[in-house]
Amino acid sequence: MKVDINGVEFSYASNAVLKGITFGAGTGEVLGILGQNGCGKTTLLKCMNTTLSPCRGCVTVDDSCVQEMSKKEIARKMAFVTQTTNITFPFTVYETVMMGRYSRIDALGHETEKDVESVYEAMNETEVLKFADRYIDELSGGERRRVMIARALVQEPEILLLDEPTLHLDINHQFDLMELIRNLATARNMLIVLVTHDIVLAARYCDRVILMSRGEIAAAGTVKETIRPDNLRRIFEIEADVTEDDRFGMSVVVVGKADRSSATREEEEIPQHVRHGIRAENTSAEDYGICRTDCVTKFKSANAIRGYGSQEEDR
Repeated sequence: MKVDINGVEFSYASNAVLKGITFGAGTGEVLGILGQNGCGKTTLLKCMNTTLSPCRGCVTVDDSCVQEMSKKEIARKMAFVTQTTNITFPFTVYETVMMGRYSRIDALGHETEKDVESVYEAMNETEVLKFADRYIDELSGGERRRVMIARALVQEPEILLLDEPTLHLDINHQFDLMELIRNLATARNMLIVLVTHDIVLAARYCDRVILMSRGEIAAAGTVKETIRPDNLRRIFEIEADVTEDDRFGMSVVVVGKADRSSATREEEEIPQHVRHGIRAENTSAEDYGICRTDCVTKFKSANAIRGYGSQEEDR
């Protein structure tokens, strides 16, 4: 299985959030997407799972455009775990995880033995089986996050998209959850794409990293190639010591805030084609779809229909 993001662009009204994003990824790896608030990380995930439609470009899974797939087909290919748990009714953990089987259950909604087995397997894998009969609103934030991952796993996806999976967790639970994510990628041979602000955890657990800045790919590659002091200074405006650790891979120690003028100067020295990300060979943004004016018009129309309000959340 392979995923290709080809020249993806997206705008909220007149605000361009994604600008020609192009990269590819495959099974068995953990791909981290990092960047400051508002750089387009979450918007990119939403374009990947069709919550949002790109203005230009396309996302393909095994050369099939996700925009042309049905919701059920997409749910069988990829699962998306958001930053927050949007369950307000007192469902049990078992019932919550079973909700993830909607794309696999027959048209009459009958649960089969396979559905039940899948739910128990996912709960065991994420270590929430002991909470099966507990109500989800009785669990801690870290426990609920694991339940949401279990619900995603019962979709049997090839791709798992995670938006800030360690958000609001204390430090030991952050490491526990990242260990789980790393193990899932290996055991299930699935692609895991996660958005995070945590450079330390990304350096330790990701196979590859994409650093975003102002809606563009500022750097992409292995952890060693991307999480370097000069990139962290330029993109995050921080000073950090980055070393190779025999036990944990790359080790990052944030020293403090960088001098803004030096960070700006370094960015100006980066060649334009590197600063603007990685684009497929012999292609341009024009090869990938409709113009920005059409995108803005469609977005405004969609908002009017759906009743969307402000888009001030972290993108």
